[in-house]
Amino acid sequence: MSTVEGKVVAVTGASSGIGEATALELAARGAAVVLGARRTDRLAALVARIRAAGGRAEMLDVDVTKRADLERLVALAVDRFGRLDVLVANAGVARIAPVGDLDVDSWDAMIDVNLRGVLHGIAAALPVFREQGSGHLVTTASTSGLKIVPAQAVYAGTKNAVRTLLEALRQESTDGVLRTTSISPGYVRTELVDYVEDPGQRAQAREAMAALGIAPEAVARAIAFAIEQPDDVEIGDLTIRPARQG
Repeated sequence: MSTVEGKVVAVTGASSGIGEATALELAARGAAVVLGARRTDRLAALVARIRAAGGRAEMLDVDVTKRADLERLVALAVDRFGRLDVLVANAGVARIAPVGDLDVDSWDAMIDVNLRGVLHGIAAALPVFREQGSGHLVTTASTSGLKIVPAQAVYAGTKNAVRTLLEALRQESTDGVLRTTSISPGYVRTELVDYVEDPGQRAQAREAMAALGIAPEAVARAIAFAIEQPDDVEIGDLTIRPARQG
């Protein structure tokens, strides 16, 4: 039976929300975590917290839209701990607005972070996984890509693109070296909706999150569940949502 203990896991978007909860959960289970995000003050506090509890953690300023940053994150894991077992591609942004608003800058931001950022992670981690003979890619998708609703077309599109990407990669990687997992959370109490620019849309999203949102720790446990499976078991897709979410 495989466990999380002893594995080396890199996490993007680790400064808050699901990424932060995942770092804490995995470190508590004995993994070495290598954390990337842009808000290094928060990362430093998180690393200090993990180390104070006896865990192993490293950090790096990472912007997932920059390919070189993901390469540096993977290199840090290998240099510090000798290998990389899992990459959790968690960094993401949400911009909620009807397509007709033609907010092309927001479209670009979501494509760059939610899709291109995952591709950059794959490009950085896959050669290491191939060389060492094993590896696991985990990405945070969304139930927005499962139930399509107005004002989330582009956001849902990026999440569906990532799900499609990982499924194709899975089919290309049946030699037992690579495992892939897409985690699709519903409403989770994170800062994701704080960056929705339209005040009305932001207020509506916050209201739904406050009424329904589950703790990010629930998603972190789901990620740990996927990681801890034996090497011949792959959790391809996992949906986790509030029990009262429609």
